[in-house]
Amino acid sequence: MARDIRPALAGATIKSVCVYKPDILRRIRRPAFVAALKGRRVRAVGRRAKHVVIELDDGRRVIVQPRMTGSFGVRRRGTAAPRKHGHSGTAQTTDPYICLELELTSGKTVFYRDVRRLGCVFLLGQAGWDQYDSALGPEPLEPGFTVDRLAGILAGTKTAVKKAIMDQKRLVGVGNIYANEALWMAGIDPSKPSHKVPDAKTPGLHQAIVEVLRASIEGRGTTIRDYRTGTGEPGNFAGRLVVYERAGEPCLRCGKRIALTHAIDGRATYFCPGCQR
Repeated sequence: MARDIRPALAGATIKSVCVYKPDILRRIRRPAFVAALKGRRVRAVGRRAKHVVIELDDGRRVIVQPRMTGSFGVRRRGTAAPRKHGHSGTAQTTDPYICLELELTSGKTVFYRDVRRLGCVFLLGQAGWDQYDSALGPEPLEPGFTVDRLAGILAGTKTAVKKAIMDQKRLVGVGNIYANEALWMAGIDPSKPSHKVPDAKTPGLHQAIVEVLRASIEGRGTTIRDYRTGTGEPGNFAGRLVVYERAGEPCLRCGKRIALTHAIDGRATYFCPGCQR
């Protein structure tokens, strides 16, 4: 997402801001958010954990957490979604799922769309960002995430290993789909207490996490229902999933039927009872 919207946003000046769904804002009201962004130049567009981070020229950052159904898009001049006015006089978009639009002086408009409105948007100053950032775990695709670092994460908790690697305070960026995939690749039972994962399996889990995340980024994400890339297209990694949403089908490694449970933190967990130990 960040890569797709970066060419339009980075270096651009925000001409106007429309917040159609103010409930996505956290810790700030719509008027203050609009005033804070209007006229600001975007210094950089990046990512931290599962957040898109838009850095402004005054040092503040717009943090967007899309969660499962949020996505971004870019419109060129003359292609903006039609607007209408509600009873309160506030602007509305005819696309009911668009939550936020940033109109740029370049003529482009960057919008955030969220079908189920599970995502949220923050505006943080430097101190707030430092505090927020420090509460997050290491990035799995950066050099600091080593086998020893993962071993320390697992040894530090008795929770199920699937829940541990999805805990953003311990390790960022691993969502439910990719946790299922990585644990299958490593041959580890998702319900196994983290501190009981054998040392011999930690390197394999480390490699699996890195490989599945890199492959999913290459595949531009996984679209099961709502997810779209920053160019509005579905991700194409779903066709490469080996365990997720394959309940009842034969395991590609041992042939036993893939099982499904919701016993781990209420999330859908797919695993092979034959070869994940």
